[in-house]
Amino acid sequence: MSNYESVLIARQDLGASQVNDIVSNLSDIIKNQGGEVVKVDNWGLKNLAYRIKKNRKGYYVLLNIVAPAQAIFEYERLVRLNEDIIRYMTVKVDEFNSEMTSDEDIEAVTQETQAMGE
Repeated sequence: MSNYESVLIARQDLGASQVNDIVSNLSDIIKNQGGEVVKVDNWGLKNLAYRIKKNRKGYYVLLNIVAPAQAIFEYERLVRLNEDIIRYMTVKVDEFNSEMTSDEDIEAVTQETQAMGE
């Protein structure tokens, strides 16, 4: 089985509980296909760099997945069919990156990037 990182962006008008329900349903699909969701990192509601399907914001969720390729195919098929998810990207990785796990770290990097751009 391989390691995958998947980032989902859900619509801005959903509640946090609805996003969690979507993630739990997708996790169950991966589990039924013989895989495992190792970690779910909810980044919350963030501004998008550009409009996507008339949305200016979206709920970002990162999933660390250990699963066979067939489970990822089924997972991506269901993500494409879900109208609440406006974008997704799944990448095969050698190992999971655990450096930036806290919101404080992400916020610090964002502030540094903005300061460099000024």
